[in-house]
Amino acid sequence: MRTFAFIFARGGSKGVPGKNIKEICGKPLIAYSIEIAKEIESIEKIFVSTEDGKIAAVAEEFGADLIPRPIDLAHDDSPEWLAWRHAVKWVEAKYGSFDVFLSLPATSPLRNKDDVTKCLDNLNKEIDVVVGITEAARSPWFNMIREENGLVKILMDSDRGYERRQDTPKIYDLTTIAYVTRPEFIRNTTGIFSGKVKGVNIPSERALDIDTELDFEIAEFLMNKILKYNKVKENA
Repeated sequence: MRTFAFIFARGGSKGVPGKNIKEICGKPLIAYSIEIAKEIESIEKIFVSTEDGKIAAVAEEFGADLIPRPIDLAHDDSPEWLAWRHAVKWVEAKYGSFDVFLSLPATSPLRNKDDVTKCLDNLNKEIDVVVGITEAARSPWFNMIREENGLVKILMDSDRGYERRQDTPKIYDLTTIAYVTRPEFIRNTTGIFSGKVKGVNIPSERALDIDTELDFEIAEFLMNKILKYNKVKENA
């Protein structure tokens, strides 16, 4: 069974310019996804799809193969699903067919090998896509609100009248830890939730998705904490 890892990295991030190659704890952000993929024995090849020359250079430096991403698939409003389709078509033309498609977004540098391996292991004949999920901090039935005519109202009304968040149905956030599927599913459908989707629970401390400068600061703080812990453990 051939498993290929893919990292989709545009150069035009507006929230944090140059986000995908911005350094965190001494390494470009995208390097963490490449290095995690290298740790997993079942992954045969690692690809970075990008239209940006600087991202391409960093990707090659850390050992990934490049997929030249068309400019029309690299805009803010370009559906990433179409970039997935392009990558599958490009890779199959150059390297032949493969069995498992693994997307490792650059924005989750705190994931570990076990997180990704669990996602890979949960793909089976009954499941079309596996994603990482983490328990949400807020509930739409309790403490998420919407604005309407100058007033705020609870996001989701309920006849049950929940008085404690603990009593509401358990809600999860979709993470960017990993997306696992098959090439044929990408070719034949229009999005992740077009099929049967399995969630793998990821601890919140590893589920941070970097989108802002504040996210970078939080991630760097957590990374330094992990590095310090590992160093103490090694010297114990």
